Amino acid sequence: MEAFARLLERHPEHERAATYLQIASPTREEVSAYADIRAQLEATAGAVNGRYADLAWTPIRYIHRAVSRSRLAGLLRASQVGLVTPLRDGMNLVAKEYIAAQDEADPGVLILSRFAGAAEELAESLIVNPYAVDEVADAIAKALAMPLEERIARHSALLKRIRRNDAAEWRRISRHARGRELAPGIDA
Repeated sequence: MEAFARLLERHPEHERAATYLQIASPTREEVSAYADIRAQLEATAGAVNGRYADLAWTPIRYIHRAVSRSRLAGLLRASQVGLVTPLRDGMNLVAKEYIAAQDEADPGVLILSRFAGAAEELAESLIVNPYAVDEVADAIAKALAMPLEERIARHSALLKRIRRNDAAEWRRISRHARGRELAPGIDA
């Protein structure tokens, strides 16, 4: 949200043209750290909306409730930019879901934290340091302005890779790795 606010400061041409949608499905509501994060998100959304919103446009739409998978898939498909910026994470399947949901003829652009486990595999996304707010804001601007041909080329490479590296491939690699750990002649 801070990066989106910075986008509006640094690139005012995106005022009234871009909207940030944050879906924060409730999880671990009893953990105080999660409550603190929720309060911070709500405060940031309120501050940005208070500064930029008008009667016809709300820059940040913050939803704190579960969204059905079918509705989420539609939202991912309709998004021009997928912003997946964990500070520390594993494979981060949301990034792959975003890629899979895109219209191949007019895909959006994935912006991905360099700290996401998927960053190495998804190199054609715009890789950012989520701690560098200006860098993320500029990546959003770049994604919004990216020509269709470049978006298609990036998406095509990403989609090919996630289709190739599916669950069956991970199972095959895992079996192969386990087989090397066993004594020769023992079937994994």
